Amino acid sequence: MRASLIQIAVDQGESVHSRRQRVAALVREQRGADLVVLPELWPVGAFAYESFAEEAESTAGPTYTAMAEAARDAGVWLHAGSIVEKTPEGTLYNTSLVVSPAGELAATYRKIHRFGFDKGEAVMMGAGEELSTVSLPELTLGLGTCYDLRFPELFRGLVDAGAQAFVVPAGWPARRREHWTLLAKARAVENQAYVLACGTGGTHAGVEQAGHSIVVDPWGEVLAEAGAGEEVLTVELDAAKVQTVREQFPALKDRLLGLAPPHRD
Repeated sequence: MRASLIQIAVDQGESVHSRRQRVAALVREQRGADLVVLPELWPVGAFAYESFAEEAESTAGPTYTAMAEAARDAGVWLHAGSIVEKTPEGTLYNTSLVVSPAGELAATYRKIHRFGFDKGEAVMMGAGEELSTVSLPELTLGLGTCYDLRFPELFRGLVDAGAQAFVVPAGWPARRREHWTLLAKARAVENQAYVLACGTGGTHAGVEQAGHSIVVDPWGEVLAEAGAGEEVLTVELDAAKVQTVREQFPALKDRLLGLAPPHRD
């Protein structure tokens, strides 16, 4: 299975409409891939809080429309990163969209752990409440977003839901880049799953981005890692490796905490 991660450079001088069109063209260039992944909140910028309300849209809005057409043209599964979603009730969410090769919305995920420590995203957006997985022909993906990477219980829940790979779009700051790579490796090792973590370059509202998108295999080996600027990573994923690692080193079978107690008559 071939996966391409498109690390977008977000320039606040570029309009949201122009960025949508540019990114759609980049997605179309990935014909031949099975899965394409985009970063978190790339249309507006993860730290551009002042623009969230103005650029909010529905899950059937202009970003979905542009990405659905691009996915259909390229014939790929597309994790379209995340958007600022606005519900009919007016609540904002940081919502990821997964689009099928037919251009249909296959899955959504509202970010559960909001970043900001009582400001920014943490107070402007609602918290998601549900885990989300989507089954591709070769792999079942578990969905997380950026700050979620710091909460291992979410990813263990996704494993229990059948995930063999985690897709984590992000807008991770450069000053915490070491945490980004460390946590991506940790989530892969402890869950014996692929991690496809796709970040952004550029600067969002004065916050320099880490870049360094990374793909880690179920044994914890780094298959590819980007630099700081705009870049496309393309890797081959072996779906059978997940099962092989879990069988040869069956640590998940030794779990004692977090499991439902056995039923007793």
